[in-house]
Amino acid sequence: MRIIEVESYEKLSALAADIIGAQVLLKPDCVLGLATGSSPLGTYSNLVKRYEAGLLDFSRVRTVNLDEYCGLKGDDPQSYRYFMDTNLFNKVNVNKENTNLPDGSAGDMEAESERYEALVEALGWPDLQLLGIGQNGHIGFNEPEDTFPTKVHTVKLTESTIKANSRLFDKPEDVPTHAITMGIGAIMKAKRVLLIAGADKAEIVERAFRGPVTPQVPASILQLHRDATVIFSRA
Repeated sequence: MRIIEVESYEKLSALAADIIGAQVLLKPDCVLGLATGSSPLGTYSNLVKRYEAGLLDFSRVRTVNLDEYCGLKGDDPQSYRYFMDTNLFNKVNVNKENTNLPDGSAGDMEAESERYEALVEALGWPDLQLLGIGQNGHIGFNEPEDTFPTKVHTVKLTESTIKANSRLFDKPEDVPTHAITMGIGAIMKAKRVLLIAGADKAEIVERAFRGPVTPQVPASILQLHRDATVIFSRA
């Protein structure tokens, strides 16, 4: 595991975009595992700038996102599909048919979990998986549990996660209580992992990457990954 400390969120975002951009240049048809939330916004903005400058071509890239809220359709402004379209996909030349997220509006979430697991496996797992980290150590929506969940599954979100996400909704009661997420198995099968953490994540970064590997801190499993990089801001 490589841990890189930078001076600011801006430098964190630029470095993360450099790493992802290098992956696209080295393998134009790569599979990128992508994440949502506030942490990757700067990274996506930097990738868009590089595309607009003619430095990156996303036309052959395939993407798989970690997760989606249950109960939201892709055109809902609070859905992660909408987030990805708005912040990245609509701004670069990626083929929308090659962008994949779990369907949070599926009627049968068990069947959707099996479908998405099979899809990610068929793509050969991500060449590079971008991650954020929750205040409780979750990656994707893999919340603290007694064991590490391996496959795509639905999860009941913890109160701390719901509270953290409520800032993005008009009313706290509007925050979905369940999500569908890639399991730890798919994340660990990614050829490379890149986790970014802002200044508000200092305590959980310390616990996850300086403490024991435990499903009570899901991100700690990344200590065992063959090629993991963590970038955090000195603040």
